[in-house]
Amino acid sequence: MNKKTSLLLLALLFITINFLLISCANIIPPGGGPRDSLPPQLMQALPKNFSTQFSSNKIVLSFNEYIELKEITKSLIVSPLPKNQPSVDYKLKTITIKLKDSLIPNTTYSINFGNSIVDINEGNPLSNFTYVYSTGNTIDSCQLKGKVILAENGKIDSTLIAVLYSNLSDTAVITQKPLYITQLKGDGSFTFKHIPPGIYAVYAMPNDYAKRYNDSTKLFAFTDSAINVNYSNINSTTLYAFQEAKNNQSTPVASNNNIKNNNKAKHLKYTSTVEFEKQDILNSTLELLFTSSINKLNTSKILLTDTNFNAYNNYTTALDSVSNKIILTTSWLANTAYKLLIYKDAVYNKQGNTIAQNDTLSFLTKKETDYGALKLRFNNLDTLKYPVLLIYQQTNLVEAIKINKTIISRKLFKPGDFDLKILYDKNNNGIWNTGNYKNKLQPEIVVPLDKKLSIRANWDNEAEINIK
Repeated sequence: MNKKTSLLLLALLFITINFLLISCANIIPPGGGPRDSLPPQLMQALPKNFSTQFSSNKIVLSFNEYIELKEITKSLIVSPLPKNQPSVDYKLKTITIKLKDSLIPNTTYSINFGNSIVDINEGNPLSNFTYVYSTGNTIDSCQLKGKVILAENGKIDSTLIAVLYSNLSDTAVITQKPLYITQLKGDGSFTFKHIPPGIYAVYAMPNDYAKRYNDSTKLFAFTDSAINVNYSNINSTTLYAFQEAKNNQSTPVASNNNIKNNNKAKHLKYTSTVEFEKQDILNSTLELLFTSSINKLNTSKILLTDTNFNAYNNYTTALDSVSNKIILTTSWLANTAYKLLIYKDAVYNKQGNTIAQNDTLSFLTKKETDYGALKLRFNNLDTLKYPVLLIYQQTNLVEAIKINKTIISRKLFKPGDFDLKILYDKNNNGIWNTGNYKNKLQPEIVVPLDKKLSIRANWDNEAEINIK
């Protein structure tokens, strides 16, 4: 072998070794494939789903992949409602149901799992899987559809349940558990399936242990009359839920410890509702919120003046019902400088504490050009229902306006984005009134409008509103 041939072989060997090293250093893992987005699928049911002449006390469901049950206690709905809930267990790909009640002859049962059945890897839910069986020769197939809306604001509370009673007595919903229950969907709708023909009373209530209306502070809804369910058509109904009595515990109350700590402070402190030293001229009040309840107020020691300290006389000052807020009420002049003089001895708490020293709050009212003009035109407005326009900014009610004509005009309106609702004020008292089941009084209804209001400052803002 000559020298030239040897060099060529060495070169080829070097290239081969480098290629092998590079190949080994760049190992590409195999692709993982697309994410599993499919829910588990039922492969077998023993006894089979939609069985008739059912007499077993055990049901076994087998799926195509490993599964688990999430929040099964809250999600599982058995109809007709049993005295004792069945026990439900799962292992690998199997769910086992053991029935604890004696079965009623010639009755269709359903076991709805809600969204509790999920695959163990990705958590994909098998939505509203229902196992149905009948102790008779046929499966009942009547349906009843409906929707539950919160009467006070037109919103949805999907934690509620709809319930059916075959006992049409007014007291049945108070003293007994319902025959059938079903959960609400996210839009407030519900459907009863596989129920026998008959006349039913329909209600909505919280999904709690009692499963009956035993607390007037809970949300509740009822229909004015019973509903005839049959095979010829699918009935539909709308229920408006209300709280007959407000739960006082829902309102935060300052603890005695906090009050004592505030009272031990050497001086009283306060904040005002004036924002960035600008007062809203559409709001006739200015409020001073104190850190402690006021025991004594000397109104002559709180003076509203101009910049030269000349006092106005067209205002009032008073304590609110909780006695920790002073409310000054007046008609503000636009684009005007004011001073509020608060003397040290204007307020005292029970311990005799006052503010640290005489204080002056200086501020300017907003200009008319800081507001926009507003004109609303209403189509299909039925004034016989005493409609009231409710204007909200986020969750705060800005204003309630009785609508007795098709056009509403305002020279000045606060800029911003607003949501609109209509209150149908049956008793024409200007406020929403709750219902009363004992007196068969339905609540007044608030309907959200699709139209949103956007007000620009120093601008003529007009909108057309169609009432459905």
